Amino acid sequence: MKKNKILVTGGAGLIGSQVIQDLNEQGIYDIIVCDHLGTSEKWKNLRRNQYLDYMEKEVLQRYINDPKDFFKDISHIIHLGACSATTEKDSTYLIHNNYTFTKDLAHIAVKNKISFVYASSAATYGDGEFGYDEIISLEFLKPLNMYGYSKHLFDLYATRTGLIKEITGIKYFNVFGFGEEHKGDMRSLVLKGYEQIKTTGKLNLFKSYKPEYKDGEQKRDFLYVKDASKITLFLLWERKTGIYNLGRGVAETWNDLAAALFGAMGKPVQIEYVDMPESLKAKYQYYTCANTNKLINAGYNQGFTSLKDAVSDYMVLLGKEGPE
Repeated sequence: MKKNKILVTGGAGLIGSQVIQDLNEQGIYDIIVCDHLGTSEKWKNLRRNQYLDYMEKEVLQRYINDPKDFFKDISHIIHLGACSATTEKDSTYLIHNNYTFTKDLAHIAVKNKISFVYASSAATYGDGEFGYDEIISLEFLKPLNMYGYSKHLFDLYATRTGLIKEITGIKYFNVFGFGEEHKGDMRSLVLKGYEQIKTTGKLNLFKSYKPEYKDGEQKRDFLYVKDASKITLFLLWERKTGIYNLGRGVAETWNDLAAALFGAMGKPVQIEYVDMPESLKAKYQYYTCANTNKLINAGYNQGFTSLKDAVSDYMVLLGKEGPE
């Protein structure tokens, strides 16, 4: 039997649902979606997608433990499923969910000659002491939270065992866009800001606690989800193995983001700088910016959506459907 099915884990999430939408636009519908819907509202993301079958994470775990014939006609696995809460404190849960699950699924993929792309994270770079370049030895990196460390562990494992030569890891930077409404405190500032401005007319940003950064001048590499999905599929179809940064290679400030947001909403800029919670101060990244040379050298030449254009497009989508 010809392998022709694509398994997308985390398919109801922000990036996953966009990936499935893009696959659909490429005429691909033989997709098996895996996620853990629980009591969240992320099932609503699946309404715009067309796919063959859906399964909960526990079902896929049973197939991993006892594969039988499940993987025989799967050609590609896009593994985006994970607990992405940077504030999650249950380390045992994160190890099982983000590390062990990924490791087991990757080995099955390689054994069955299935193309495998998995989500790593820019959180693996920690405070950026050594920069944001894939050529940095993973041994030097010190993530600031357990989420980042759980992702880092698999990057380390795949590299030390040589597995990374047969699979693709993607270090997503600050991804935002339609489909993140279910993420609670992990929603992007774009969505949180949209809701704040719509309700109060102003936007709250954290004060800076480093003298080299003024309030609101902390910088991030903001990446639109449509770009994240497009590049994920580029790496998948081109079978580019190894670990890749996925950002725009541009660091912009929270103030820049605020200006784009107020502009897209047709509102005057009103920012209030507020105290950062004590629990975040030691784990806060003041600067992130992906080195994208490896991605560009791999042949990606379709560019990136500017922050202003991405925010404007997102606002249009929110205006049509609105966060629920």
